[in-house]
Order: sequence, then C-alpha cells, then structure tokens
Amino acid sequence: MISALLNGAIEKQARELLTDSGLEWSVEWEIRVERPARPEHGEYSTNTAMLLARTARTSPLQLASELKRRLEREESLQGLFRKIEAVPPGFLNFYMDWRVWAARKPELSDSSEASNGKIVIEHTSINPNKAAHIGHLRNSCIGDTLARMLAFAGNRVEVHNYIDDLGNQLADTVVGMLHTPAEASYSRFGDFCWDTYARVNEAFKPHPELQEERTRVLHALEEGRGHYAWIGALAAERIVREQLEEMKAFGITYDVLVWESSIVREGFWASAFELLKQTSVFRKETEGKLAGRWVLRPEDSADAGEAADYNADNVLVRSNGILTYTAKDIAYHLWKFGLLPNDFTYKKISEGLWSTATEGVRKPIGKAEQVINVIDRRQEYPQRMVKLALEALGYKEQAERLKHVGYGVVSLSSETASGLGVDVSDGRGAYPMSGRQGIGSRSRSCWTGWKP
Repeated sequence: MISALLNGAIEKQARELLTDSGLEWSVEWEIRVERPARPEHGEYSTNTAMLLARTARTSPLQLASELKRRLEREESLQGLFRKIEAVPPGFLNFYMDWRVWAARKPELSDSSEASNGKIVIEHTSINPNKAAHIGHLRNSCIGDTLARMLAFAGNRVEVHNYIDDLGNQLADTVVGMLHTPAEASYSRFGDFCWDTYARVNEAFKPHPELQEERTRVLHALEEGRGHYAWIGALAAERIVREQLEEMKAFGITYDVLVWESSIVREGFWASAFELLKQTSVFRKETEGKLAGRWVLRPEDSADAGEAADYNADNVLVRSNGILTYTAKDIAYHLWKFGLLPNDFTYKKISEGLWSTATEGVRKPIGKAEQVINVIDRRQEYPQRMVKLALEALGYKEQAERLKHVGYGVVSLSSETASGLGVDVSDGRGAYPMSGRQGIGSRSRSCWTGWKP
C-alpha cells in the first residue's frame, strides 16, 4: 500500500540523514504518514522533520527541506509523486502522480490486504422496460470504477447486473403496448417502450381498469405462462441487449446477468420464505391495513402493531400473493453469500458474459465474501431490510459485509428540461430524471451513441 511504502522510504532517509550527522536513531520515534485534511496539501503528509528537529539541532523546515531532497532521489518511490513540498513549520506534503500510480503493480493499492474471497459488485440494474438515460450511466460509471479499483488491488471481483423482469415497470410497459396507441416512429425499441411506459402511466388515473390489467400481467410474469409472460420476456430481453450495447460504448461490462424471474422460478424465494418463517421478525398480518401480507419488521417493532414505523418495503408478500422487490432481493442476497441450497444454471450471452437461464450449465458464480450494491440512495431502507433478514437468520457477519454505495438522483435544470420539451410551467428549479413521467426520454440524444 502507498502509505506503507512512503512510511518506509521516509524512515530510511531520516535514519541515513541522522547517521550522516553522527546521530543515532531513537526507538521511541514513530514515523507517521497521514492524509491531509485539506486537498491542497496533497494526498499524504508527515511531521517527521518536526519530530527529529531537536535531536538534529536544526529548524524543522530546514530538516524537512533536506528530507525532501533525499526523498526525490529515493529509488523505491520511482516518480510516484509529481511533487514533494516542504512547508512551515516543517511538514512534508506529497502530491500523487496518478498516471504513474495507475501503471504500478497492485501492491501499491491503499486498500487493506486483498480479500481471499470474492467481492460481488452489483451495479446498473436498470428496469428492462425502457432505454437507459444519463442517470443510469452515472450508476454504471460508479460501479465500474469500484470494480476496476478493487480488481487492481488484487481482489477477485465479480460484476452483476440484476434484471428486474417481474416488476411493475415492465408490467406497465406490457399494458401500454397492448392498450395505448403509438404512432411515432422509433429507431430503437427502448425509445418506443419509454414513451409507452410514460403514456400508460398517464392513462391509469382516468382508466382504472388498466391498473387491474397490470395486476393480471404481474401474476402472469411471475408464473411465466401465457401471452402476457411471453410479451414481457421478449420485450425485456431486447431492451437489455440495447442497454448492454449502450454501456459497452463506455467500456462498461459485466460478468453475469441475474434475472429476477430466475430467482422465483428456480425456487430461491421459496427457500428463503421457509427460512424466514422460522424467525421472530417475519409474520403474516391478520388485521389492520396490512392484513393478509407477509411483513418483515425489526425486533423492536414486531409487536407494535399499527403504531410501528410502517414502510412499504417491510412488506415481502402482498395480500394478492405477489412478491415485492424486497422479498426477491433478500433471496438474491442469501444466494450471493452462498447461503441457499439453490443455484442457477447459465447460458453464454457474449464473450465473458453469462446470464441465468432455465436450461444451461453450472458456473462458479456467487458465493461472495463481500457484496457491494451500487444503487440509488432512495433504496437505503430496502437495503436495510436485506441486512435485517440476514441478521434475523443468524448471518450477522454477512450482513456486516453487505455494503450500499448510494447516489442521488440526476436532475435537469429548468433551462435544460425546457429545451428538451419538458413542461416547466410549475416553476421548479430542477426536474429529476423520471421514466414514468417521460422526463429523460427526450434527452437520450445527449449521450446515446456518444463514443469516448
């Protein structure tokens, strides 16, 4: 790690400096390399000169200047720092040359010892009901950067892209394709689906029968039978392929696509359900507005009834039997850590990319030591529910090794939104990207097809 390398180089040069002056090194001295509080002071800093100044009978700043001269010639640092600066009253500040760092070997990483186990990073995970937008790209860039840095540090990294092909969003698009008119021409299927998704959400309020149709489509998607299921599957697969092509243009790739439908149909949720029923935090409500629902509650609110902090993400199974996103995510994370008897089979999508499939081959995928999810910070509560489920099942270590990297919503300024055709008559200062409202669909030209 860089700090250890720098620490050793400073101690070596400080010892030689004292020896050249006929002085001895004291075992009580401790060389400390720290991160400066202010970025203009570089990436690393040390007060070694002030520590040794009294013994060397010289000013701290003069001693720091001499150490600077010696460190600039230090072979082990090999130009790692673009600048070393001696500043009053005697600090040495070090400024990284990131180009040299990027070309160095993984042992220079500032992470702790590389994990012996696998790190699974889940990122992108766009709903397969429309084209990707700039907000999705930001998610992917964060996840891809984390994956590259951890791999560079010598870790085994596996990148997942989770495909929610059983959710409301895909069901909405299927209903829209069947019941709303589309007259415009589109060059990409994802663009057509985005406008369809926005159109059907506008139609739900004046036409409540369409919401009943959505419930039927959701059931069909989960069961995997009938024309609704086939339409949903075909639409989702084509959209995902377009999304993969869009991310590929930015050098963003994945190791595996995990389809939510595989989690349900391969019995992952059924196994998780049986395990959760044995805990004190998971139960079926029999009265109140949650009657008929299977709910996950923290221990301190399990007996608080309607007074407990209610959140829709506490519900894992709705009264109509439809699973929530959180339920399937719990099953997925039990599998990620290798805690379920179930496993997927896979088919090859392209070179280096596999996808869960009903018929396929076994692969050594999953069984992570650590899991990192790059997802909207609005998903913080569902992520906490996944941790709660792990802890309730006795997997506290795994819960601690589950990390959520959150990010905010990408918003358009009112000027940009207006220029893209968004109605800004309400006078807001910013307009969040929203597939449901159609905000962003017109802005895809801002980045789609751009080549880095």
